[in-house]
Amino acid sequence: MKKITIAGVMFFAGIGVCFTIMSALGFKGKPDRVEKIAVPGLYKAPVLPASMSFAGETVPLDRWEIKEQLDRELTYNYFQPQNVVYILKLAERYFPQIEPILKANNVPDDFKYLCVAESSLQNLISKVGATGFWQFMSTTAPGYNLEVSGTVDERYHVIKSTEAACKYLKQAYNKFGNWTAAAASYNCGMGGYNQRATQQGSNDYYDLVLPEETNRYIFRILTFKHLLSNADELGYDLSGSYRYTELKTRTVNVSQNIPNLVNFARSNGTTYKVLRTLNPWLRGNSLTIKAGKSYSLVLPE
Repeated sequence: MKKITIAGVMFFAGIGVCFTIMSALGFKGKPDRVEKIAVPGLYKAPVLPASMSFAGETVPLDRWEIKEQLDRELTYNYFQPQNVVYILKLAERYFPQIEPILKANNVPDDFKYLCVAESSLQNLISKVGATGFWQFMSTTAPGYNLEVSGTVDERYHVIKSTEAACKYLKQAYNKFGNWTAAAASYNCGMGGYNQRATQQGSNDYYDLVLPEETNRYIFRILTFKHLLSNADELGYDLSGSYRYTELKTRTVNVSQNIPNLVNFARSNGTTYKVLRTLNPWLRGNSLTIKAGKSYSLVLPE
C-alpha cells in the first residue's frame, strides 16, 4: 500500500511539472499586457495659438524659445482644470469690478490677467508676505495709497488695490515705454528690471535673461488670457453650474470709530461673518477712524 501511494504521488507530481513547463513555453515571448481604457482627449496637449498679443504688443511666437516658454505654461495650467474652472467662476464676479478701473486709468484690459497670475483672483498671502488680489507688500502699499494698520489693510480691498496697481503700472510704463516690460517689472520690481535691461543692452522682455519667476511671468499671464478667453473651445464647460455672479449690496459710509463690528453688523441686519466677507480689508473686531477720514462699508442689499 505504501509503494502504491508513493508511485501515485510521483505520477501526479510528474503531470504537474509537465503542465507547468508547457504553460511556460506556451506564453514565452508574450509579455503581460494591461488593456488601456481609451478616453478621447484626456491627455491631448493644448494647441498653441498661432499668434498672441499682450496689451496690444505682439508676442514673438515666430521664435522657437518664446513658443516653447508659452507652451510650458499653457501645458502646465491647462491640465489643472479644477483651478481654471474656479478662476472662471471668480472672474464673473471680479472682472466687472476690475475692468472699469483699468479703463478709467488708461491701463490695458489685459492687465486683469496679471491679477489672475498674481493671486487667482483671491486674497492670498505669499511666502514673503505679499497680500491681496494684486499682491502688495506692506512696506510698498502706503506708497500707492493703501492703508495698512491694526484694523485696516486695504491690500485686501479689491477696488483700492486695483487702483494702486494701476498707479504702479503707469509709472512702469512711463519708465520702460512698453506694457510688457511694465508687467514684468511688477514681478521683479522696476529697479530689478532696469538693472538687467541696462546690463544686457535691451529693454525688450523677450530678449532678457531675468530671474526664473520673471522669465515665466509674462507667459503665465498670456496663458490665463488664452484659457479664460477661449474657455468654451478648450472644454471648460460651466453651463448649468453654480455661478459666482456679482452680489447685490449697498454701501454705508462711516466716519466715526466702530468699537464693536459684531454689534454694528447686527444693527445693520447682517452678521459679522458676512460683514468681514464683503469687507475683507477689515482686520479686527473694531474699526478705528482718524479725524477727517471715512470708510465705505459694503453690506447686503
